[in-house]
Amino acid sequence: MESTAAEMGTVLRKTSFSANIKERRDYSCAVYDAQAETIAMGDHMPVHLGAMPLSVREAIQSFQIQPGDVVLLNDPFRGGTHLPDITAVAGVFFDDAPRPEYFVASRAHHADVGGMSPGSMPLAKEIYQEGLRIPPIRLIRGGELDRPLLDLILANVRTPHEREGDLMAQLMALKRGEARLREMAARYGLPRCRQLNRALMDYSERMMRAELRRMPVGRFEFEDYLDGGLTVKVAVTLRQGSAIVDFTGSSPQADAPVNANYAIALSASMYVFRCLIEEDVPYTEGLVRPIRVIAPLGTVVNAREPAAMAAGNVETSQRITDVVLGALAQAAPGRIPAASAGTMSNISFGGTSPGGQRFAYYETIAGGHGASALRDGASGTHSHMTNSWNTPIEAFEHNYPVRVRRYSLRRGSRGHGKHRGGDGIVRELEFLTAAEFTLLADRRERGPYGLSGGEPGQTGAAQLIRGRQTVTLLGRTRLELQPGDRLRIETPGGGGWG
Repeated sequence: MESTAAEMGTVLRKTSFSANIKERRDYSCAVYDAQAETIAMGDHMPVHLGAMPLSVREAIQSFQIQPGDVVLLNDPFRGGTHLPDITAVAGVFFDDAPRPEYFVASRAHHADVGGMSPGSMPLAKEIYQEGLRIPPIRLIRGGELDRPLLDLILANVRTPHEREGDLMAQLMALKRGEARLREMAARYGLPRCRQLNRALMDYSERMMRAELRRMPVGRFEFEDYLDGGLTVKVAVTLRQGSAIVDFTGSSPQADAPVNANYAIALSASMYVFRCLIEEDVPYTEGLVRPIRVIAPLGTVVNAREPAAMAAGNVETSQRITDVVLGALAQAAPGRIPAASAGTMSNISFGGTSPGGQRFAYYETIAGGHGASALRDGASGTHSHMTNSWNTPIEAFEHNYPVRVRRYSLRRGSRGHGKHRGGDGIVRELEFLTAAEFTLLADRRERGPYGLSGGEPGQTGAAQLIRGRQTVTLLGRTRLELQPGDRLRIETPGGGGWG
């Protein structure tokens, strides 16, 4: 089952058009049973995978999915995370059964879905400014593509050719998943497959409960902050074999794009608990059963419509991870690392190339890992909720009118201690044409925390270099760039330990 989800991801990556999917691997694929409970996920993006079951459930509640149907959605208030993450869901039917035996899903971050800024990660105050919002819709009916509906979607994005290519790649991933599931059913028979799927979930549940029984019973609280003074607060109550993760006390939702939804809060929380298990346990619905996540509606971790959501998926998810880890560090101080970079340092930009072609680009920039009781943190690596790669310089410069002037580790940005955090990254870009640029980053006011006496990592920074002038930029910035302008992004280092 896991190899089926992984192979779906390989098909999606190799048939996609955009560097964001093909190079950065900003996608995820998974397999679900007839009740939309997770059977298997690929080793893709943690922030996608923990949230995607809610999108699948929204899809099957909105439509009675028939053979050959594919449902598309990205609405954060209907199980999505933020608008660039588009999810495709299909059923896998056997014989003349009226309902699917399985569901397969693929989610990909699209480099542009419209909105007020190229890359669709704007400094918005409400979701209507962020791009095209797609409730569950049936893009394919009985195997036939709804071309007018696809044309409606493509008419609202800046790079329609690339978006169509990436959407078709998502559909091909679903077909590969269906083919592999049919082979498995033919080999083992459906009754045996159902039995094994239930056993897989029960095994994951037993593993999680066993891990929770090894933790001390009690209530453990922690809070941390997003830039601008927004608080993310958690109380983790550990019982014998179960846990409650309660975000009551977090700040009210903001008139800014940093709001998360329940799917993100659930995904980040489950990621942390999955990391507690040292063995290679399958990520199934069984892992979720012992854990209850409470995220009060109307807060920054579960915002009400029509809150802006672009950075909730990429920045607030990181802070949710930080606070749950911080709470568990009190319960198991030798097992939890110090805070990692805590920001995905998102850049997005777009414009018209010298050849007259429209372009839009999105990228996250890695940082330093937090140190642990065992070793120093890794440098220049994506951490926690992002499992993406970088875009290689050769691919970057080939596809966009941008030159990479510097790409190096940010020496000295790590937090000190018995074990040191990892260093962040310096990425400096020179723009060869006019472009509109947006930066969404955090950890500008407080560095990633250290543990057990370790020092925090350095905060992030960014500068605009225009001629002989250098201007320091805020963590959330929109710019109109001119040819020759350079942007230098410096990402945080990880916290130290001990």
